[in-house]
Amino acid sequence: MDGESAEKLVGVEDETTTTPVPERREKLGKGGFGQVYVGRRVSGGTARVGPDAYEVALKLEHRNSKGCNYGPPYEWQVYHSLNGCYGIPSVHYKGRQGDYYILVMDMLGPSLWDVWNSLGQTMSPHMAACIAVEAISILEKLHSKGFVHGDVKPENFLLGQPGSPDDKKLYLIDLGLASKWRESSGLHVDYDQRPDIFRGTIRYASVHAHLGRTGSRRDDLESLAYTLIFLIRGRLPWQGYQGDTKSFLVCKKKMATSPEMLCCFCPAPFKQFLEIVTNMKFDEEPNYAKLISLFDGLIEAPNSRPIRIDGALKVGQKRGRLLVNLDEDEQPKKKVRLGSPAAQWISVYNARRPMKQRYHYNVADSRLIQHIEKGNEDGLYISCVASSANLWALIMDAGTGFSSQVYELSPVFLHKDWIMEQWEKSYYITAIAGAANGSSLVVMSKGTPYTQQSYKVVELDFLYPSEGIHRRWETGYRITSTAATNDQAAFILSIPKRKPMDETQETLRTSAFPSNHVKEKWVKNLYIASVCFGRTVC
Repeated sequence: MDGESAEKLVGVEDETTTTPVPERREKLGKGGFGQVYVGRRVSGGTARVGPDAYEVALKLEHRNSKGCNYGPPYEWQVYHSLNGCYGIPSVHYKGRQGDYYILVMDMLGPSLWDVWNSLGQTMSPHMAACIAVEAISILEKLHSKGFVHGDVKPENFLLGQPGSPDDKKLYLIDLGLASKWRESSGLHVDYDQRPDIFRGTIRYASVHAHLGRTGSRRDDLESLAYTLIFLIRGRLPWQGYQGDTKSFLVCKKKMATSPEMLCCFCPAPFKQFLEIVTNMKFDEEPNYAKLISLFDGLIEAPNSRPIRIDGALKVGQKRGRLLVNLDEDEQPKKKVRLGSPAAQWISVYNARRPMKQRYHYNVADSRLIQHIEKGNEDGLYISCVASSANLWALIMDAGTGFSSQVYELSPVFLHKDWIMEQWEKSYYITAIAGAANGSSLVVMSKGTPYTQQSYKVVELDFLYPSEGIHRRWETGYRITSTAATNDQAAFILSIPKRKPMDETQETLRTSAFPSNHVKEKWVKNLYIASVCFGRTVC
């Protein structure tokens, strides 16, 4: 906002209320959508905090900003729901003046980013441990209200005003990207993935946020883990990427960096915390007390603590009252980020009536048309394609039900313009494959049994997305196409027009092309529905 518009703002009559608005003097920073300033009262107000404070934080958002498309900022609703929530600053006024929506909150002190800078861009593990337990406590209270923050990072944790009784108290600010993880019914929101949508800050975002998955409690905790490691180490391995592919490269690096590597200069509790939160399921309820207890050995005596941990202590007292066994009999979880990438053949099998099916593999670009034309002559259509070492695998069968088919061999991965053009002609994607050199083979057909198909119904990941696929299966989707490169795997899922008599669908991962497995499946009337070769393990 420029100086001229700022002068216009001061002194303009409030359009919705006569409540006095502090005069804007000094810029504090920038939130997710608005600008934040120091506001000093023109008259009255002598307290340091509360409704009578002389100085407050003043957040301004222009009515034409993207956060105000439908009226007052969404953040206002969140603050209204959370006002009084532990660790969230109090809001004293909301209104509109001229072209700006105005939010007046308690004035706070430096952010953890500021503190980290003042300490020479490093922080002791003891201080980071205090931040960890108090931040977990704040997030627990926030989550208990049904929200996830969506942008946990050092800049969004602030201490109280210097010299005040709360100067060592931790606060979480900027709720512009907060979202509901719990419906009004009390049920968890549904799982979804939209790979083209990213919300958050690239450096600290969870891998799930990078991949466009619906936000849930695990994401705030993963971002907190990166925040803590950054404060101790002073840098994260994925800093420095630039350009349009920055988010992709950062996500890829996060998936390829094992907890051992990331936490090699941090005490063990930080690695344990990272391992737990990165292995959480979408709708899993975090064991906040257990997470806080990880850092018990790093918390110093009360008079030596650089951060107050009131909230964490209350969780600890509750833990004691309930006699919670932190080593309860939990099934060990399979670790998802090992730092050792691996690729496999992924094959998907559907139950079908006996039919003719043919497979070819190690096929060069120049020989594709030969196999396809011969198959068409024999009444076969392509049901799936795959690539390994820049050679293609091709599955053709007589049971597709297709009436027409087109395909494109493109030098880019998923040529969207061509695909959308075929969608307009009532073709659906029925097979896709990506090669190591970045090229792709897309097959689209008419006569498919699908009612809807979209890039929005896709599981995209840097490993085999077991959880996402199972959630899609539970809601009636079936895998209809797969593709993979050395970096990532994509799964197209569609809803059948009619519920199949036998809904069996299986997936198999093998190191070599599954020629022997295919024959074994045929005996059981299970036929390849899709196949690809690429990244399955990080």
